[in-house]
Amino acid sequence: MNSLLSGRDVLVVDDEPLLRKRLSRFLKEEGAHVVSVECFAAAKNALSSMPFDYALFDVHLPDGLGVDLLDYSNDTSCIMMTADGGWEIAVEAMKRGAADYMAKPFELQEVPLILARCAKAKRSRRSREHRVEMEAGTVSGEGLFFGDSLAALKERLDRILASDRRLAKKLPPILLEGETGTGKTTFARWLHANGTRRDAELVVVNCAALPENLAESELFGHEKGAFTDAKAKRIGLFEAADGGTLFLDEIASLSPALQAKVLVAIEEGKIRRVGGVSEILVDARVIAASNRDLDALAREGAFREDLFHRLNLLHIRIPPLRERKEDLMHLVEHLGRGLSLRYQIDRFTISEEGKKQILSHDWPGNIRELAHEVERAIILGDPSNAEFPLLSSVAAKGISLDESYDSDWLNPHWDLAKEGIDLEMAIDRLIDMAIEKSAGNVSQAARFLKVPRDYIRYRKKKKSG
Repeated sequence: MNSLLSGRDVLVVDDEPLLRKRLSRFLKEEGAHVVSVECFAAAKNALSSMPFDYALFDVHLPDGLGVDLLDYSNDTSCIMMTADGGWEIAVEAMKRGAADYMAKPFELQEVPLILARCAKAKRSRRSREHRVEMEAGTVSGEGLFFGDSLAALKERLDRILASDRRLAKKLPPILLEGETGTGKTTFARWLHANGTRRDAELVVVNCAALPENLAESELFGHEKGAFTDAKAKRIGLFEAADGGTLFLDEIASLSPALQAKVLVAIEEGKIRRVGGVSEILVDARVIAASNRDLDALAREGAFREDLFHRLNLLHIRIPPLRERKEDLMHLVEHLGRGLSLRYQIDRFTISEEGKKQILSHDWPGNIRELAHEVERAIILGDPSNAEFPLLSSVAAKGISLDESYDSDWLNPHWDLAKEGIDLEMAIDRLIDMAIEKSAGNVSQAARFLKVPRDYIRYRKKKKSG
């Protein structure tokens, strides 16, 4: 059985009954779940009714061209099958998003090789997209974590990555522990991006956010009809991370029953979907994280001891900012550079008063709080001379906005509110006021607020979801 195809959904579309039957039987023997249809209309219905991992389309179908099915394929890796004379259409299909093509007649043993090539190309593309997002975003793992105070931690991580290269295939899990806001997710992304599986998928899941009645289905998938709302089969997050990395944030939130299933998946590399009868092989490197002391929880019986010991093989504690104040200015400068790219700010510097504010604060919210304050300083202040006055006002007490602004409305009235309000909401209200005052002219509103026009568009897009 081919592990690449085990449990995968494959659509075969061809009007030749013999080829369709032989190809479908071969794929099933390789462990795939196969849907086989003979025409364009049936293929279109299949694509709209359920997601497929792979689809093999004949170029010429009785009621249309296989290349036009690409418009309905979403994230499916599509391979075109073409006989003599179909090369031009095959090339056109590649331009329109087909993953590959096969020339008829072909040997069935070629199919897994082509699908493996498609899977690798897809992982590489996603890896490139992720790297672009990281470069254009607020933070990168190395800039956030490897300040002067973390030299020993960086050395330990280098040893872990070196051991990964030696182990190559079977990689042990990693446990990250640290307070809320210390950047465990960013840390996990750094580990993945610098490890041997950097070109494969990284799947991030917040276990605390999983609904209790759906957590098992989310992690391990389900078969059609497994429960009332299971209208179609669905792969879980372990399968989605096959060949790559699965990051389980706040793993202590999982129930003991799910912790047992996670342990099996880690130790044996096997999972079973909800409602399923067969085991599915998965090869996902697990990175788990918690803001609680798992050792203490295990000793108290609140977390499975066997799972803790398995995860604790490679343990990394991420210290809070109050323990690494010598890194604060380095972190602020790093965050400022990333945010300057996002908001198209040419220059970000910190005033002497701003530095005093930063160094005098304990940062209970850690890097998350620090990133928010840097962003606020850029948005509401002068990014070329950031003062960070918000640490003692907005961050501590909240603000309320008096909408009865005067003719010089760029100097609005601000009052501290005892109950506090959401600063994000206040920023959005300011933008709405600026657009209203500018009669809908976004460029003029941006000049009023002294922010880039793209920032207003970004905020409006973010607000609309």
